Amino acid sequence: MDQKIDKSGWRVALDGLSKSLSGKRAEIEIAALSLGDQIAAEWLPIIGVAYDPKDDIVEVALEGLDHIISRPRELHFQLEGGLVSALEIVDADGIRHIVKFREPLMLPAP
Repeated sequence: MDQKIDKSGWRVALDGLSKSLSGKRAEIEIAALSLGDQIAAEWLPIIGVAYDPKDDIVEVALEGLDHIISRPRELHFQLEGGLVSALEIVDADGIRHIVKFREPLMLPAP
C-alpha cells in the first residue's frame, strides 16, 4: 500500500520512521528515465531519515554514507502489514529515490 505524506508533515513522519528503523538495514535505488535504475547503497545499517525544511533536503543517513535529496517534491511510504517497508522520495528533477528497509539477516550460531 502506498501512503503519500503531505510536505507539512514530512519532518514529523520521518522522525517517527527513524525511531522505528533501529537495527534495520537499507538499500537505496535511484530511478530516472535518463539514468535507468542504479543502486546507490546496498543493505547498509541505517542511522535515520530526516527532512530539513530550511535547506529543503531529505537526508538518508546510513553507516558510511549520507544520501542527500535536494528539493524533494513528493514523499511516499510503502506499507506492508502496517509497517513501512520502503520510502520513495521524488526530487525536483523527477528522479525517484527508493529506500527499502529490512531486518538484518541473522546468521546461525557457529
